[in-house]
Amino acid sequence: MSDSPRLTLRPEWTALEDHRAGALFEPRLRELFAADPGRAERYVVRVGDLHIDYSKHLVTDETLTLLQELATATEVFGLRDAMFRGEKINITEDRAVLHTALRAPRGAVVEVGGENVVPAVHAVLDKMAAFADKVRSGEWTGHTGRRIRNVVNIGIGSGARISVRRWRTRHCGRSRHGS
Repeated sequence: MSDSPRLTLRPEWTALEDHRAGALFEPRLRELFAADPGRAERYVVRVGDLHIDYSKHLVTDETLTLLQELATATEVFGLRDAMFRGEKINITEDRAVLHTALRAPRGAVVEVGGENVVPAVHAVLDKMAAFADKVRSGEWTGHTGRRIRNVVNIGIGSGARISVRRWRTRHCGRSRHGS
């Protein structure tokens, strides 16, 4: 993967930029709906209970084709499949990404190197929840011994969002600041 050209240097990326600058230059959703009466039905994806309506986004059939071409050129589908298999696709840290394990229910099985990592992931999530509960209740205090009133969350990716979600569960009047 590291020998692949930078994403923004790929011809598929350039085609998307050209498309945005040309066909989608200051489009109006009203115009897109007027030009395509079936847009509200065609730009919807349903998988089980999941309903995604992207008809109200500034995309056209050409946009979707160009995005598909970029995804194919950058091997997104192969990487997705490798992620679900628990393969090492995080080239920076030379490890599996564990996105699926982080979101898996407690009883699920996500194997990495032949080991189910879900119990270990949930152990960390439980520790995060316990810590958040202690801060909320006032049991855990700051260095002055007073209750913590402000929480600043600095994180990268989904871990930061999950952390913020843990705090958001029961706010109790404290401020949260997340990146």
